[in-house]
Amino acid sequence: MDTQRKPLLAMSLDELKQVVQEMSMPSFTAKQIADWLYKKRVSSIDAMSNLSLANRTKLNESYMVGAYAPIQVSTSKDGTKKYLFEVGGRFVESVMIPDGERATLCVSTQVGCKMGCKFCATGQQGFHGQLFAADILNQIQSIPESQSLTNIVFMGMGEPFDNTDNVLRVLDILTSETGYAWSPKRITVSTVGLIPGLRRFLSESQCHLAVSLHDPIAEERGEMMPAQKAFPIEQVIAEIKKYDFSGQRRVSFEYTMFEGRNDQKRHVDALVKLLSGLECRVNLIRFHAVPGTPFQGASESKMVWFRDQLSAKGITTTIRKSRGEDILAACGLLSTKQLMEN
Repeated sequence: MDTQRKPLLAMSLDELKQVVQEMSMPSFTAKQIADWLYKKRVSSIDAMSNLSLANRTKLNESYMVGAYAPIQVSTSKDGTKKYLFEVGGRFVESVMIPDGERATLCVSTQVGCKMGCKFCATGQQGFHGQLFAADILNQIQSIPESQSLTNIVFMGMGEPFDNTDNVLRVLDILTSETGYAWSPKRITVSTVGLIPGLRRFLSESQCHLAVSLHDPIAEERGEMMPAQKAFPIEQVIAEIKKYDFSGQRRVSFEYTMFEGRNDQKRHVDALVKLLSGLECRVNLIRFHAVPGTPFQGASESKMVWFRDQLSAKGITTTIRKSRGEDILAACGLLSTKQLMEN
């Protein structure tokens, strides 16, 4: 990618107004550029045909759209597609999941991840850098299904609230009238529970929240998820309870089930206690084997039992359908470690 010119992608209308003002262009040009970026989703300034040739030439000297195509796509037997993007010599993946009339894109926010969760392939890869807002938005804008997407989930590589500024910028573009004009109800952001970023997200956005919980017992969770030591799950829940989730905004808890580790009656009881008083949903996730980890997935019968136990206690609980496992696109399997090492 051209590193000499700045990307226009992920700029707000106010920022575009500043760009055109600095270049002595008419103020209405900013709205025209925003329409080309986010409504028509062009990949080059030259395609902005209602801008004068002189203005396009002037823009091209210092700016570019900043959209770039994926370098590879893998297609699962169930229709799931995994896209590979090269970002500054590094690689990230995003996953498009078709399901009837829904088309959900799972996007990445970092190259690798710092969180080090023991059951996650991305965590084993380590951290290699932040994605700028333009690189996050590009995953949405530059796939063939871009215009037909119905939902976005920030559940790919990286911890969104370890890159809060860029994530919030993307959410603003997605939901603003001069951006994609999406309803926040179509967007879900996942976190292991980094409280500073979580607090900003809950205050500055109306998008849905998903918390990677995986074990309600602090000591056990800490063995699997190092972030537990800095941000105990009890404190995370206490922070979430300060906000209203009784209306259209939702909070859910992701719970990957491991045989003999987090699938016992005591875990049911601890979950019920932890989530007491919070309007929420628990999504049970099948564990997909990650090389080098000691974990095994819970059986189907155990997952059904666990779901029924929580449901009986008044907690809405579902077993999430597994998608894209054959192309390593399922939950916890995203990794570009091999590419990084080559």
